[in-house]
Amino acid sequence: MKIIFALILLLTSSLTLASDDNKKESYAQVFSHLAMDCIHKEYSNKIAHYMNSDEDLKPPRELYPAFYGCLDWHSSVHGHWLLVRLLNTHGNEVDSAAIMRMLEKSFTEDNIAGEIASYTRPGMKSFERPYGIAWLLQLTAELRQSDHKETKQWLDHLFPLEQQAVANISEWLPKLTFPIRTGEHSQTAFAFGLMLDWARVAGDREFEALLTARVIEFYSNDIDCPLAYEPSGQDFLSPCIAEADLMRRVLTRTEFAAWLTDFFPTLVENIDMSWLVPAVVTDKSDGKLAHLDGLNISRAWMLEGIISGLPTEDMRLASLRAVVEAHRKAGLDAVLGDMHYMGSHWLGSFATYLQTKRGLAIETVSELSTPIEIE
Repeated sequence: MKIIFALILLLTSSLTLASDDNKKESYAQVFSHLAMDCIHKEYSNKIAHYMNSDEDLKPPRELYPAFYGCLDWHSSVHGHWLLVRLLNTHGNEVDSAAIMRMLEKSFTEDNIAGEIASYTRPGMKSFERPYGIAWLLQLTAELRQSDHKETKQWLDHLFPLEQQAVANISEWLPKLTFPIRTGEHSQTAFAFGLMLDWARVAGDREFEALLTARVIEFYSNDIDCPLAYEPSGQDFLSPCIAEADLMRRVLTRTEFAAWLTDFFPTLVENIDMSWLVPAVVTDKSDGKLAHLDGLNISRAWMLEGIISGLPTEDMRLASLRAVVEAHRKAGLDAVLGDMHYMGSHWLGSFATYLQTKRGLAIETVSELSTPIEIE
């Protein structure tokens, strides 16, 4: 059985697929094209925008000059992250020159100044909190880890926006009295995981300590997560699985294994695979219903995160690996199949996060970590 699982993991972790004409096409190319097709596509557009006067009534490109595409701000941000991520991990497979030109167009000093101007207006402190802000920090983390000389200047331009975002979240965290346990953008567990990863890359120990303390306070005593109630009909994140993927970032393997026993008491060695079944989208043109394709993908990477946090001899690993592969296949089939723009403007980012194992690339330890050195 272990050999079979190993072979499945080897096959599915590859970023290539065979097309009908027997040529090899790269997953990285498919994912990058999805982002390149939308990061500068202004319409259609769904703006989450706080207005104080008629002066705030402007087209998306003027309100958010860097991140106006891909239907909404957060999707544009993680579309840009996708491109930087693939430059870092699969630069020889994607059209690096075209990607660099598109990123250069977005990350000008003037564009980021415009983003800051919008973000610092009265009423905007909660803007894209926490989901979009978490992806913004992932973007700047990815730029910090890039070897391309241009990325340092882009990071310099983005730095004031990043720091404003960290300041806003730092002000919010002590005021937050309960975690947010939805399956959509407001969920705190998923966002906190991305934010912790950023703090460890950026070496921001103060923010890491603040966030870790809140994570422990919110989640460490949780038991019997009601997984049977998931998913809701428009989830793209699992409240239960995202929480477990978060907790493995702040606990040792031994601590996490014990916590997971209380949190998922029904997850045992020989549990039937029906304990977690991939969701099915019935209408890909409905943006909310299409969320379920993303749920399959995020479940897969979060389950991989849970696996990575457990001791290697943990008897639950086989059950976890089995459902990872079912969800990976369902999610990637959706991304590589016939997609509507309601899915294509964002699902490539989720697929890239899964296939490049981004959530596993940051060290997860219980003590404050050492910052990554930037050349």
